[in-house]
Amino acid sequence: MEHDFIKRAVPRPKCNYYEDFEPGRVFEHHWGRTLNEGDNSLYTTLTMFFNPLYFNAEFAKAHGHAGVLINPYLVFTTVFGLSVQDLSESGGAFLGVEDLEFGVPVYPGDTLTARSTVVDRRESSTHANMGIATWHTQGFNQRGEKVVDFKRTNMIAKKGARP
Repeated sequence: MEHDFIKRAVPRPKCNYYEDFEPGRVFEHHWGRTLNEGDNSLYTTLTMFFNPLYFNAEFAKAHGHAGVLINPYLVFTTVFGLSVQDLSESGGAFLGVEDLEFGVPVYPGDTLTARSTVVDRRESSTHANMGIATWHTQGFNQRGEKVVDFKRTNMIAKKGARP
């Protein structure tokens, strides 16, 4: 059985480098992630985010929702995380997020997917073995509705560069 699994495995590159980020290139990030009530409760508790919409079903219902909502910052970090293997796994400093916007609410059981487009890249003026890339990332639920939208920027290693 182990050999059958190996034959069916699809190799995926572990990361991309500065040279791979041509402006306009689109990455459809694989996997996706279904968020559940446990994910939401743990995240909301650990971050001390005490808005009852994210942990009190009766409160959420009283405010027009079917039940608890998934904490939007969990939505953001999940979509961000889905993009890491394709965009920033080669290493380099995280330089920030801009234009963060949330879309439709996310509920327990929703499955999130992500897509990123290269917005810009430039050489680093201080690190010859690095470049700087900016991506526009969007997250969607299983119905294709946008749940989060943001731009992020990272320093990115060049091919063959030593950290």
